[in-house]
Amino acid sequence: QVQLVESGGGLVQPGGSLRLSCAASRSVFSLLGMAWYRQAPGKQRELVAQITATGNTNYAESVEGRFTISRDNTKNTVDLQMNSLKPEDTAIYYCNTDPPSQRYWGQGTQVTVSS
Repeated sequence: QVQLVESGGGLVQPGGSLRLSCAASRSVFSLLGMAWYRQAPGKQRELVAQITATGNTNYAESVEGRFTISRDNTKNTVDLQMNSLKPEDTAIYYCNTDPPSQRYWGQGTQVTVSS
């Protein structure tokens, strides 16, 4: 069964950093655009960062300049480096294809930014 597994979340103070990682179980994902999404309590899921199969990136305005998405197609991973974290970044973070596919939503990884 093809799946995506997120890891790397945790509790961090405002201004801190975290690095999230998404591991794909099949190499087919190296051919696809991928993205990180997040869902905060009481809010709809939103797109955070996108990366094409060839490495072109795009970011939500709210994270531009603070977050960096990258991928390693030899390892079938997609990472999200998050710097200068703010309380409003608190959410469950998910990776999925871009555009997202219902079959690939996983458990996500919780990121909590709090002092």
